[in-house]
Amino acid sequence: MYYSIFIITLSCHGCIFAFMFPHYDVIVVGAGHAGCEAAAAAANMGSKVLLITMNMQTIAQMSCNPAMGGIAKGQIVREIDALGGYSGIVSDKSMIQFRMLNKSKGPGMWSPRSQNDRMLFATTWRDMLEKTHNVDFWQDMVKGLIVSRGTITGVVTGMGQEIMAKCVVLTNGTFLNGVIHIGEKQFGGGRIGEKGATGITEQLVSLGFESARLKTGTPPRIDGRSLDYSKMDVQEGDDEVVGFSYLPVKKITPKEQRCCWITYTSPEVHDILKTGFEQSPMYQGRIKGSGPRYCPSIEDKISRFAERDRHQLFVEPEGWNTVEIYVNGFSTSLPENVQYKALKMVPGFENCRFFRPGYAIEYDYFPPTQLKFTLETKLIRNLFFAGQINGTTGYEEAACQGLMAGINASRLASEQEELVLKRSDAYIGVLIDDLINKGTDEPYRMFTSRAEFRTLLRQDNADLRLTELGYKIGLASDERLGLMNQKKEKVARLKQILADFIIDRDMVSQFLNDSSSSPLSEKTKAIKLLLRPGIGLKNMITAIPSLKEIVKYDFDDLVVEQAEIQIKYDIYIEKERDLVIKMSSLEDLMIPESFNYDKLSAISTEARQKLNKIKPRTLGQASRISGVNPSDVQILMVFMGR
Repeated sequence: MYYSIFIITLSCHGCIFAFMFPHYDVIVVGAGHAGCEAAAAAANMGSKVLLITMNMQTIAQMSCNPAMGGIAKGQIVREIDALGGYSGIVSDKSMIQFRMLNKSKGPGMWSPRSQNDRMLFATTWRDMLEKTHNVDFWQDMVKGLIVSRGTITGVVTGMGQEIMAKCVVLTNGTFLNGVIHIGEKQFGGGRIGEKGATGITEQLVSLGFESARLKTGTPPRIDGRSLDYSKMDVQEGDDEVVGFSYLPVKKITPKEQRCCWITYTSPEVHDILKTGFEQSPMYQGRIKGSGPRYCPSIEDKISRFAERDRHQLFVEPEGWNTVEIYVNGFSTSLPENVQYKALKMVPGFENCRFFRPGYAIEYDYFPPTQLKFTLETKLIRNLFFAGQINGTTGYEEAACQGLMAGINASRLASEQEELVLKRSDAYIGVLIDDLINKGTDEPYRMFTSRAEFRTLLRQDNADLRLTELGYKIGLASDERLGLMNQKKEKVARLKQILADFIIDRDMVSQFLNDSSSSPLSEKTKAIKLLLRPGIGLKNMITAIPSLKEIVKYDFDDLVVEQAEIQIKYDIYIEKERDLVIKMSSLEDLMIPESFNYDKLSAISTEARQKLNKIKPRTLGQASRISGVNPSDVQILMVFMGR
């Protein structure tokens, strides 16, 4: 192992200290959700990793809402877990409430979400990282990169150390030249109370990278002792706490869950907020970056949806042992006195006391069309970007990018083949494909509607889709693979039992009547009866004693649910699989790296420019680039001799 030795002379007492750093395989810059997953993944795959953070006390900080998952985001957390990442385990260990969203819709839309203890979440992440072999830590700011002949070779810290590595992963979050806005006040910072990071943007731009600005915001935090919860609607957790991880992580019981509450703004609240518009950094043009379309500030809501008399606010506790409250839906950068006056008009908040006001933060990002599908940059070899530096918003979007960047940095450092997930493999694949092909000029957020194969990419089957792959690359454990294979075998066995079990009229007459389903006219198999609308497998097993006797000891609720989904949605699943096969024909048609798009005079100028900029690897990728039409793809195929 090679060592770089740096001598720093301190004037105090004239002492000389020697700091020794090994030559790392992977350096991860930033210890947010992306950085933590990147470091854990690379280390668990055998790479020697250094995780550099400006503050060891804020590792895996939940900068905004104390929650994980949600619509499409919950699917991502389960995919991270299935591959062998840590986010699902940490979320389960720190949750204070669990809900499965969209249960009234088909299983392709079901999305797990947890409310978490903010402090426990961060301490659990740090504990898991400290117990991960091969992860070292260093507290400092990275102010520059060491680049030699177009390849990253290390980083330079604020204290002047040059630390060398084969690969570097940048996960800087909102810290790159971060500026915080509260009304007419503005000051540098990557998060309230923490300084921003400088130097990296300027160096990358000098190396030819394109950068831009984005904006996000957060609500005020409130003293929960000052609220009147009797004036709000209670929002309780589910009767069943499923969680995220496929490992047997101990979770809270349904009765232990903390409540959340719902309240609403009013025309009076809106009128008070409008008095601060003249001092709003958004409306006065001091904020240049685009904000998140799907998580707008409260001032943006009342401007864009002027016809609405009220907006929903979710009152969310920050943890088990704190009175701090997060006011979800009240993100704002208005002056603190305006925030305070407006919130006091909200039912239940009449006597509220602030812990701190809401604020907006503006920061640098790098349009992700400058990346390969591995999240390695096109301009600098062995340099990876992950998280908000790529223009995304949300812990889950950041974490999955960190996981993939960590995987590919580790594989590149050990000279192994890259790993790329396709759109038909995972929501993670959809997210990265969208970023690389379409780019983003506003904070990107994942939705189920972005996934054309969402019936295949369900939250319940992420382990069946991805755990074997995670095990193959050395990330998922033997325990994960064993549990997945056991689940697969039990689901197949239960489906066979249902295919063989004969039901006569007398067995289910009362059950069908209670389910508002027509009576049987002849004997039928259980698997066929299950196809009826309104008939659930769990209830059917309970209603038929002889069937219950066969299955009650061998199959848990998750196996029963998985078997039911596969049976009920078999036709739709097969249709999507057929579509994947058809579309994969374009994915297999590789475009030579040296292909000259300028000779395609028959296609539009926009398409030519986009193809030159992104340089797609396949015809399938080319077909998904914004501005490239089907006719352009056909012309490209002709020139390729297809």
